[in-house]
Parts: sequence; C-alpha cells; structure tokens
Amino acid sequence: MKNTLTFLGTGTSQGVPVIGCDCPVCRSADPRDQRLRTAALVHYEGVELVIDAGPDFRQQMLRAGVIAPDAILLTHQHKDHTAGLDDVRAFNYTPRDGYKEVHPCPVYCEERVQAALRQEFSYAFSEEKYPGIPVFDLHTITEAPFTVKGVEIIPIRVMHYRLPVLGFRFGRLAYITDANRIEEAEMEKLRGVEILILNTIRFTPHISHFSVPEAIALAERVGARATWLTHLSHQLPPHAELCGQLPPHVQPAYDGLTLEF
Repeated sequence: MKNTLTFLGTGTSQGVPVIGCDCPVCRSADPRDQRLRTAALVHYEGVELVIDAGPDFRQQMLRAGVIAPDAILLTHQHKDHTAGLDDVRAFNYTPRDGYKEVHPCPVYCEERVQAALRQEFSYAFSEEKYPGIPVFDLHTITEAPFTVKGVEIIPIRVMHYRLPVLGFRFGRLAYITDANRIEEAEMEKLRGVEILILNTIRFTPHISHFSVPEAIALAERVGARATWLTHLSHQLPPHAELCGQLPPHVQPAYDGLTLEF
C-alpha cells in the first residue's frame, strides 16, 4: 500500500474565494484557486489520518470519500482547524454493526487544544448526554513521538506568533501549517525529509505566518526534494501565475492534490 497525502484544503481561515471579494484570485475560473480551509488526509503505513477539521470538514470528508479515519490529528485550536468537529457524529456510527454501537472518534491533540474543545463543544462533554452529540476519544500528545495503531508519528513544535502549534512528520514527509518560526532544536526533526509541506500567506511579512521568501528560505535549509505551499490566501497571485514566481522545487499546493511518499 502506498503512502499518500491528499490536500483536503489549502486556503487560509477565510478560504478562497473570500466572501464579498472581487479580486482576480477570488474571481478566478481556475479550480486550483478555489481553496477550502487547510486540512489534509494521510494514508501512512496502513493507517488513515485526517489533519485538522475546520469549517469545511463535512465537505472535505464527502469529497475525499472518507468513511472512518483511524484518527484526527489537530495542529492547534483555532476555529479554522477545529470548527467542523461536530460532524464526527457521522464516524460514531457505522454500517458494520447496523449503526447500533457508538464508536468514539479518536482525536489526538495537546492539552491546551483539549481545553478549547471542551469549551467550544461543551455539549459533547456534559454529564447528561443529549442523543446524537459527537463522541470524542481524546488522546493527549506532546512534542514526543506517539503512535496510532502502532504507527509512529513525530510532532514538530512550531510557533504561530505566540501560539505553540504542532506539525507532524510521517516518515520522509513533514506537514507544517500556521507557523512563522521553528526553533533550531525542532529543525533537527526535519533532517532527511524528502517532501516538505509548509504554510505561507503572502509575499510580504506577516505576524503569524511565513511569507513566501521566508518559506523558500526554510525549504532551502531543510533541503527536501520538493516543498509544497499551503494555507494560501487571495493576497497571492492566481495559482498559474504563482507557479512561475517560485523555484522549481517549491510549488503551491491545491485542493485535491495527492502526493506519494
């Protein structure tokens, strides 16, 4: 079985097109410029993993044909990465047992993220359970490697302005979103990566995301054979134009793109 990563969404917190915007990117007819909120689907060593569950989660699951992932990995607690978690209700019941048994959805995240989920989805954690609420099986992770069904995943600590965020390494592929800084100690975790997925939002500096020049510089340091940019905003040129403004080994991702690793 091949290891793959599919981009479920490659847009910023507002998505692209942005509501009410008539800029060239938002009016683009190129489907690669139509970006749902950033998320990914990973098939790695026999496990199926979803990274982040933003407001477009339901649409992304339907479009990718996801039936019951082995786990959802959350990078951090911002709404564009967690707002769709109510829809894990669809994973709580399966046709295998006639939709009779409740199957809690495994969600792996840090303690601070769990605290935010308990507040945002308080009805799911109340003592008196309303019928049909989402059922989560929360697993606490840190910066240390962890396993899902025996498969090792390496977290990578990055900073999103002042907010700690986790990226993830799966073998020779690393996925990092919502970051503008990586400390030297964490850079060691990127040694030997062949495919790097990295966030950027625009060419000019940003308070909490890598700019395009910063992302290119980091890609050069890592030395991956291919770097794909995600979390793209409408402040960047249209996809086809952006491709021509980047080095050959650094390219913009788009929704539905699948990489083998």
